[in-house]
Amino acid sequence: MRDKGFAGLALIMCLALFIEMRHQVRGDLSYSIPEEMKRGSVVGNVAKDLGVDLRTLASRQARVDFAGTRKRYCDINMNTGDLITSERIDREILCGKKPVCALKADLVLENPLELHRISLQIQDVNDNSPQFNEKLIELEIRESADIGYSFSVEEAHDADIGQNAVQRYILQKNDNFLLAVDGNKVELKLDRKLDREKQNENNLLLTALDGGSPQKSGTVIIHVTVLDTND
Repeated sequence: MRDKGFAGLALIMCLALFIEMRHQVRGDLSYSIPEEMKRGSVVGNVAKDLGVDLRTLASRQARVDFAGTRKRYCDINMNTGDLITSERIDREILCGKKPVCALKADLVLENPLELHRISLQIQDVNDNSPQFNEKLIELEIRESADIGYSFSVEEAHDADIGQNAVQRYILQKNDNFLLAVDGNKVELKLDRKLDREKQNENNLLLTALDGGSPQKSGTVIIHVTVLDTND
């Protein structure tokens, strides 16, 4: 009977602790901000959103702790209750190509301990340009090649996502080649027969453009050497 009494008391204490912990963790806060905001930019007003006066924030030593990092991406302005950025937030470093990028943090109030979950949804901005792996691409093609002959060109890459990533390509006007793009596949196609005796080299400018505003671009030179045949 005595063991059962202890077991019952332990269960009651665990339930009480669980209820107390639930009371300590209160409502969530969620904000959406663009990456690369200047330091000191206002994210939102936590005092207003939580219904807490400024004196309470100060007296209970409010602070923001970010999960899994020592970095302090945001701090609280005790004079206004604003949550402000305290360092640069780079979406590409944090989340790479993930479609959703969120920073998780706790707003901590002391005496008594009280936690509020904060979620910062980091929105992509067009801060990267399309890039080709090489500045110059060397290709060789025989002058006997048939019209329609094609060869692949490595696509450009952009660290941004969605509309801010690569959207289209432009090939500088020339006499012999057209550009064909199918998804991520980029090809040059021969549109007019080559004649090495008239022109033994071609320099083609290929430009990749993203869909951001302002729009950014990257270029590569394609150097085509025309190989001789016994014509």
